[in-house]
Amino acid sequence: MPNPSNPLRRSRRHRILAGVCGGFADWLDWDVTLVRVLYVLVSIFSAGFPGILAYIILWVAMPEES
Repeated sequence: MPNPSNPLRRSRRHRILAGVCGGFADWLDWDVTLVRVLYVLVSIFSAGFPGILAYIILWVAMPEES
């Protein structure tokens, strides 16, 4: 469950490309590798989820942590 005192932001610590998955992992208090694997699996196996486009939109829309 997301922590309300921890806002959703792109991660600087867990960054490979832009820190989007790392930000979700920090927000959900999950392992960053698990979030990355789940994101890739949902992107591959779901015809209705355009993973690359969603990632780019989140990259632009999510603020970076300070």
